This record gives sequence, structure tokens and C-alpha cells, in this order.
Amino acid sequence: LLAAYVWQRQPFRLRYVPPRGETPAHIGGTTLFGDNVEDEWFIVYLVREITREFPGLAARIDDNDGEFLLIEAADFLPKWLNPENSENRVFFYRGELHIIPLSETPEQDCDLSAPCPTIPQALALLSSRSEEFLAAEPIRAAVNKRIDGYPEKIQASLHRARCFLPAGIVAVLRQRPSLVAAAVQAFYLRDPGDLRACRHPFRTFPAEQRVMALVTFTRCLYAQLVQQKFVPDRRSGYTLPSPSHPQYRAYELGMKLAHGFEILCSKSSKVAPDAKRNVLSGPLWERFLRSLKEKDYFKGEMEGSAKYLELLHMAEDHFQQSVAPESSVEVSPGDEILALLQSTSIDLKEFEREAACLPPEDDDSWLDITPDALDQMLKEAKNESLPSTNEGEQKYDLETVAESMKAFVSKVSSHEGAEMPWSSDESHVTFDVDSFTKALDRILGADSEELDSDDLDEEEELDFSDGDDEDLDAGNQRQDQKVSPEELVSSLRSYMNEMDRELAQTNVGKSFTTQKRGASSVEAATSEGGGPDSEAEDAELAPVDVDMNLVANLLESYSAQAGLAGPTSNILQSMGVYLPENTDGTGSS
Repeated sequence: LLAAYVWQRQPFRLRYVPPRGETPAHIGGTTLFGDNVEDEWFIVYLVREITREFPGLAARIDDNDGEFLLIEAADFLPKWLNPENSENRVFFYRGELHIIPLSETPEQDCDLSAPCPTIPQALALLSSRSEEFLAAEPIRAAVNKRIDGYPEKIQASLHRARCFLPAGIVAVLRQRPSLVAAAVQAFYLRDPGDLRACRHPFRTFPAEQRVMALVTFTRCLYAQLVQQKFVPDRRSGYTLPSPSHPQYRAYELGMKLAHGFEILCSKSSKVAPDAKRNVLSGPLWERFLRSLKEKDYFKGEMEGSAKYLELLHMAEDHFQQSVAPESSVEVSPGDEILALLQSTSIDLKEFEREAACLPPEDDDSWLDITPDALDQMLKEAKNESLPSTNEGEQKYDLETVAESMKAFVSKVSSHEGAEMPWSSDESHVTFDVDSFTKALDRILGADSEELDSDDLDEEEELDFSDGDDEDLDAGNQRQDQKVSPEELVSSLRSYMNEMDRELAQTNVGKSFTTQKRGASSVEAATSEGGGPDSEAEDAELAPVDVDMNLVANLLESYSAQAGLAGPTSNILQSMGVYLPENTDGTGSS
């Protein structure tokens, strides 16, 4: 599986790791995957398959974000699982994801009661009771969804493109196809110091001997190379035709790739060729090659044929990167390129003959994503389907907006955020009168000693201290009187009515939509605006329509988003409510 794979930064490697502390001896490795996150998920697939092929193995995997398998399945995790207690709980075992839970009762096995089990404890639990720790189906489905399609997905992740390259680079890539990743990274991450080697005619890969070749990239590498704008130094000898030239893309890709290879060679340590690791003649390589033949890696190709040699070179490349003993001397990409140039014969005429009959390159339309395609991808990532526009408008009900917001407000929030209600019918805003009056009774019926003096300004403090004894006695008598809940509610309502009457004549009051009371309510309200009769005004004082004001403000906020993400759409969509696009004309009232 790995021989034909092109890694972004580092390959998948496993090494023997001696015991250290509570961690027993094991096989492990670290891979820097860089910008290509698909490398990370391919490693997840490999680890899962290794535990399936060898049932006695248990494996755990994490990255710089921590337990990224749990992050992928965050929507389905149990409440108790968090980053603080997830260490040494997530394992692949027998090809399935397992999660070791917390202990629910103190009488259970002491290994389960530990906040974070040690590696030996986790292994003992997996070997004896693995069926109890199998991760829930939604969690396993979320992880498997990311790695579905392998190993066939390997070929789909590759992109073959024509490049106008120096013959030396073509020869090097035939021997070590994976060096294309190092060259792209050298160009993509270049700095002004790196480009000093490219301000004069190239020493290693001059522009004079260039041929057309088909180069295999990963999609990530190809996108990095294509998307960067770069104008070569005229002294380098690499000139580009006009953008309308049919081979312009091949010339541009070849120029960028040549700069990457030249930068790598300029950083070479200039080691002698005999210092290059020679690991292809030992017993380990012989066993590796014999294993490949037994697994039909060469697909029946005759030994010595062009296809056989191509597969052999890929196997040698993989062996030197991933299988060779750790004691081997690490060689930089630049050193390896120079060593290959010295040991490889370059037949320019042969390359030119092959260039005349190159297979077609792959279509790169996958680079362009339309806004609709992006929306569809986001919907699929959230396991949601796009509703039909017509049906959504026909079945749309503004009451669902108000009910959803009420359900959202009624939820309890904490420092970790607010939980989203998934259904507007799940709960409604309620008001418990008894609890409210008891709370107010505790507050308003408190002794004067419980009042915070900081709540009083200086004048009030002076007035209180200078008051006569009669005022204090009257105040104490009022505090001693027991206020019934009914009187308290009635008093509060009178206060609220007074406030409503005052606010009704202000701009704030007029900004709210009120509930209609019959057909003549509007006429009555206008006629009594200048009337002296306050009782008629009180009788016709219409209450605020809370739902209508809520919906109107939400729609206004949604329109202000102009089709972009915003607080209104984010909150409503999290509760399954989708607002239609605003199709009203800008001049409509």
C-alpha cells in the first residue's frame, strides 16, 4: 500500500520503543504530515488495518490537537468524556475503535475508577473485556467515514500533470518519485535566502536541456505548486511563453519544480557518494523484496521490464524511507538528488522519444469549487440535506422562529456555552409565580442590616443618618408588617403599568409592535393621543406583541448578514430552522 504513496512531509514509520516509566515496550512512530491532512487519515486507516491483521495488537493515535479521533466524532461523544480525562482511553483493537469508560460505581474494578488509566491498565481491560468498551455506533461511523475508500482512495488522491523539466529532474523522479514532495515544499516555503541560488544560471539543473514529462503529484502538492504566483529571475534561463500558449501550464509547473530541486541541491551538505546509506544489499532488504513478490506486488511483470523496474524503484524508495534500520545515516533530499545524478545515466534522446507519446494529463477542474458546491460540502459534513427552495418557502412558518428562540433562551448556560435545543417543542418558557414571589419576599423583606451600604449614594446616606427617631420607628414598623404574595404581585403590576404608560409615549415605546384590540383600536389610540382622559388611555394601552417584535428583529438581522454567516442564521440553523432568502425589492415598504 505504501510503495506508490507520495507523502507530503514524512512517511509512516514504525520503530521499536524501549519501556519508559509506566509505558511498556512497544512499536511506535511520529509522522509530520504538514498541510496534507489526508496523510493523517491514511495513517489512521493503516493503524486500524494493522490491528485487524494482527488481533493481539492494540493501538492508540493522536496528534498536536490531542485525541483527534474524538474531535471528529464530537457530536456523538458521551457527556463524561472531555480532553482532561480522555488520555489512554481511545484504542484501535481488532480493527474497531474502543473507548474505556469511567467507573460508574465504586464497587467496580479499581482499574476503571482511575480518572485516566495507565497503559498497562488499559491493555489489561482491552484483553479481558474488550466487547464492553466497543465505541458507540455513531462514533465509529464518524471515524470510519473519514477513512472509507482506502486503499482505492490512494489513486484518487494523485494528480498527473505534464511538466517541462530539465532531463536530470526527469531521471531523478524515475528513481525516486517521492522526491517531488520535497521539491514542492522547498519552492512553496522558500525565503529570500533560498532564492539566492536561483538568481544566476542553475548549476545543477540548467534550463537548456528540458523535456516534457508526466509527473505524479498528490492533489495537495499540485494545488500548492499551481496556486503560487512566481516570476523567475531572467538570469536563471527559465523563461515562460505567453499565457495563451497551449503548453503554458506545463512550462510554468516545470519552472517552479526546477526551482524547488535547485533550492534542495543548494542546501546539500556535499557529502561523498560513498557516505550515502547502502541498505539495499542486506538481509532485511532481501526479506522485504521476497515478501513483495509473495504478495504479488509486481503484478506478474517480467523481471527487468520497464514496469517491473518502475515498481522496484518505488519499493526501494519506500524501503529507504520507512523500513531501513534507524541506525542508517539520514540523508537530506539534496544529498540524495546529487547522489542519484551521479549514479544515473541520462539519455536525452530517449526522454524526447517518450515525450512525443505521453499519456494525457489529469483534469484539474477539482481546483475550482462553486459557492453552491461549497454549501453542499458543508451540509454533508453536518449530515444535513439541502431542502428544496420551493418547499421551504411554502412550508415556512414564522411561529417556529419565535418558538425556537424561546426554547433557546430557556436552556441553562454555563462557562462552557449554551446547549442548543434541537426541537422547538422540547421545552417552553415558563414563569413560576410562587417561586418568583418568594424570591422577592426574601429580598424586599430583608432586615436593614442586610442592605449593602455601597448601593446608597452619599446624599441618601446622609439623609438616613440625619433622620429623626420617628422615621426610624415608622420604618421598623413597616418592616415588621408581613406582606402577602398577592399584595406584592399587585404592587409590582401597578409599577409595571405606570412604566408602560410612561414608555408608551416615548420613541422607545413607539418602536415596538403592539397587539391589536379590535378593529377600532388604531383609531381610538390616535384620537386619545391628545385627550385629557387618562382612564381611556389606560384602557386602550395595548400590550407589546413579543413574538412579532422578536421575529421582526431576527429577520432584520438576517437581512443585514447579506447572505453571509451571522448570529441569527447560526443560532436558528443549529436548531433546525432555515430562513428563506430575502426576495423583497429594496423599495418595498
